[in-house]
Amino acid sequence: MTALATTDLVVERGGRRILTGISLQLGSGEILGLVGPNGSGKSSLLRCMAGLWQPNAGRVFCDSRDLREMPRREIAKRITFVPQETMLTFEFSVRETVLMGRYSHRGRFERETSDDLAATDDALRRADVLHLADRSVTTLSGGERQRVLIARSLATRAPILLLDEPTANLDVHHALDILDLCRSLSRDGASIAIATHDLNSVHRFVDQVVLLERGHVCAKGAPDAVLNAENLARAFHVGSETLLSRDGTPMLLFRRLGDHDEERLDAG
Repeated sequence: MTALATTDLVVERGGRRILTGISLQLGSGEILGLVGPNGSGKSSLLRCMAGLWQPNAGRVFCDSRDLREMPRREIAKRITFVPQETMLTFEFSVRETVLMGRYSHRGRFERETSDDLAATDDALRRADVLHLADRSVTTLSGGERQRVLIARSLATRAPILLLDEPTANLDVHHALDILDLCRSLSRDGASIAIATHDLNSVHRFVDQVVLLERGHVCAKGAPDAVLNAENLARAFHVGSETLLSRDGTPMLLFRRLGDHDEERLDAG
């Protein structure tokens, strides 16, 4: 079953075409990886999928419903988005910040309920920031802030999570924790789209991949089919070799392309 889908998305900003004809599907219980070089449109695509940006053409569907026909509060209950960078400048505690993720479940002036508090504590624990609950968010490191933002998204209990570079500011241990958490959530039925530059994590944690290049879909499908040497050379202008880790997971090694390789790509 498809949880979220885009059809023929076109996005323009400042007179520049950012996305052209993007069609994809995010299945229930699936992890979708969005990969591509800087400027390929990954973050813009996630914002459209979250209903935060209106495309110039094309549509986004959540559970077969056009996002344009859904109230913002209803979208917030179904879809949560974690941007790559968010300024946390106010002196809220970590717990208060994560509790903000429950706003769509309450009226404007309603106090938090026992369900809100339980969802908040669960999110703090799952993102491994429960021990920081009483700290001000302004005192946290970049990696800690990133985990708090992920906790806030988890507190919504939305079944669709859209994450823009969720591991970019994290050390290896916590990056693996977040990716393991995504896999656990998907097994419980959540649908997750991750924009990432970590292609080896894509091989290990992602079910389907969309490779973007200059706002177009270069390839989409299973990781093994998409992350091949030809596609990676065309999109990233690097040479690559695929090895197998001890558990059989593919691992990519990269090298710079030589002048002959670049000429062959340009000719192709």
